[in-house]
Amino acid sequence: MAIQKHKIVPHLWFDNNAEEAVNFYVSVFENSRITDVSRFGDAGPGLKGSVMAMGFELEGQNFAAINGGPWAKFNGAVSFLVHCETQDEIDHYYDKLVEGGQQQPCGWLTDRFGLVWQVTYARMPKMLTDSDSARAYRVMQAMFSMKKIFIAALDAAYAG
Repeated sequence: MAIQKHKIVPHLWFDNNAEEAVNFYVSVFENSRITDVSRFGDAGPGLKGSVMAMGFELEGQNFAAINGGPWAKFNGAVSFLVHCETQDEIDHYYDKLVEGGQQQPCGWLTDRFGLVWQVTYARMPKMLTDSDSARAYRVMQAMFSMKKIFIAALDAAYAG
């Protein structure tokens, strides 16, 4: 594997479909690429020539993926947050990532590989921590009513 530019790199454990997952994620995020591919050899434990591990970047963030077998599964305790400036961005990322997966409340989703994502409005943290607690409460209530985030509804709740 190539030298990573980040000291901490999220490492994703897949049963046997790391290559499919990495190709999917790289197709969803525009500024992305596969950086390394390691394949099993004669020693196994996977089929000779099949992907053992991959390095990839999504929007400049390094990731590693491994085909490690069925031992580890993803869950909601770890998720990836995607900050979006526009509704078009939210629609793009949310709609692509949720294909074959499952919608969750408040912009969260589980993709078809079991990885959990939060696709949200970049201004959301500021809105939810506004010094006007009534404003923040309205935004929180609006968000609780959504699966995919809708910026216009959040902005309207924020404005009162």
